[in-house]
Amino acid sequence: MGLPKLSILDLASIGDGETIAQSLAGCVELARAAERHGYERVWYAEHHNSEFIASSSPAVLIAHVAAHTKTIRLGAGGVMLPNHSPLVIAEQFGTLAALHPGRIDLGLGRAPGTDQTTFMAMRRDPRSAERFPQDVLELQAFFADESRVANVVATPGRGTRVPLYILGSSLFGAQLAAALGLPFAFASHFAPDSLHEAIEIYRTRFEPSAQLDAPYLICGHSVIAADTDEDANRQFERRRRTFAKALFSPPGNRMTDEQAEELLASPRGSYLTHVFRYSAVGTADHVVRVLEVFARETGADEIITAHHADHTSSRVHSVGLLADAWRAQASASLSAAR
Repeated sequence: MGLPKLSILDLASIGDGETIAQSLAGCVELARAAERHGYERVWYAEHHNSEFIASSSPAVLIAHVAAHTKTIRLGAGGVMLPNHSPLVIAEQFGTLAALHPGRIDLGLGRAPGTDQTTFMAMRRDPRSAERFPQDVLELQAFFADESRVANVVATPGRGTRVPLYILGSSLFGAQLAAALGLPFAFASHFAPDSLHEAIEIYRTRFEPSAQLDAPYLICGHSVIAADTDEDANRQFERRRRTFAKALFSPPGNRMTDEQAEELLASPRGSYLTHVFRYSAVGTADHVVRVLEVFARETGADEIITAHHADHTSSRVHSVGLLADAWRAQASASLSAAR
């Protein structure tokens, strides 16, 4: 088996001392780099009420990045469907598909992408997640030729057939993706538990559909590629501190670096070590070796990489280093197979 495709999950991170405008400009720069280096796609995830992440509105961000790129596929990884009506998402992504035909993906998640207080501030029904399978079908129909809602048509949207992907960090997403015959993306870059069980369920229960005739698996993996191991590890430790602050800081009272370091050294910090189980940190050759093992273990058709470098320039450098090393390894593997 050859090496899987590589893609990017851009978390639209807001770095220390960085403005939101600078973060969003960095998304454009990163997507352009991905395009130059031959990545398959770049996705953006819906998050709310986070001072560290600028991707609260994936459709708007995708529109901006698409206008500044030419060929790379762009999409949501994902839209948290319980936060929205299927019609609104169909219209948003139908508009994107009309503006950028053949370049738009739509990954769908069942979680709210935020805490319960923020979820209520969005005026959403807490029970909406229970309707997720039905909402996926309703959304899919809006993109097709026949709506499941009488006398309601998505314009734009109808006939665009925007490809859907089911996202998940548990067994539920695997079961749903298999039942609906859709591609499945597992969030192993931050939720390593259940990865292999979810893969088994997805592959064994998959039912072919109009969109897909065989399982297509995407797995997430965190990456920091740098010129030296020391630089990569320094950036990784900074990422761990940032994550600790985002996860454990009291509302309105962000932890200092020193407090985050203390937390990481405590038993509570072991949780973050577990979260980042699937992380490849080091020189490009080391990162490629780690990802090769991951590819063999999962049989993934595609690995979506979240580059956790500390600034836009470092993330762009990480993207380029990995792509070049991955391409060289793929060529070497092909030559060895002949």
